[in-house]
Amino acid sequence: MAKYERILLKLSGEVLAGGKGFGIDPAQVTSLAAEVAEVARTGVQIGLVVGGGNFFRGVAAAANNMDRVTADHMGMLATVLNALALQDALEKQGIPTRVMTAIAMAQVAEPYIRRRAIRHLEKGRIVIFAGGTSNPYFSTDTTATLRALEIHAQIVAKATSVDGVYDKDPKKFADAVRYDEISYTEVLTKGLAVIDASAIAMCRDNKLPIMVFNLTRTGNIMRMSMGETVGTTIR
Repeated sequence: MAKYERILLKLSGEVLAGGKGFGIDPAQVTSLAAEVAEVARTGVQIGLVVGGGNFFRGVAAAANNMDRVTADHMGMLATVLNALALQDALEKQGIPTRVMTAIAMAQVAEPYIRRRAIRHLEKGRIVIFAGGTSNPYFSTDTTATLRALEIHAQIVAKATSVDGVYDKDPKKFADAVRYDEISYTEVLTKGLAVIDASAIAMCRDNKLPIMVFNLTRTGNIMRMSMGETVGTTIR
């Protein structure tokens, strides 16, 4: 029995690249879609936000003298590419899926309309929210939090390459300590860069929990939806 009726799953764009590091790895997307589809079949309603880092990283481009607003708009368009790839893979798994974009592109996807998104979820469709918030200076972490609040998701599940929140970077420090649970305020005051500060603050102000877990372990999306402790809960 799933613990959550409705979740917002946040994926980084890099995960779609697999071992290639750039672009989309079809095998990786198929594998990921199979896991998400398995959860959807249990009746869990899934909203999904995916980044665009496998194609374009706005902040990095801005550092290379590109205008930040232009760079961020390019990053938003990259999320649409990823959303369409995921939609195709999910529908091949037999799961009806809708891509809704914050930037109007009617020939490609539906415009984001909150009530329509909720109706899709109620009908058992996965909804992929693409195009960020349509505003520059906001990350896909913030997009995920915003959409989660708008659709009344019970949790934001952030899938990463590490198995939770640590007191320091576990890839650089062997003595890094993982938290099973941590407060929003601790994440902010300790400067733990696991999720954007604006997203953390938004969740704190609205009492929306966040689960940070490792996507690379097969079955973790299902375990998370069942309420197992597969990472760190921020609450």
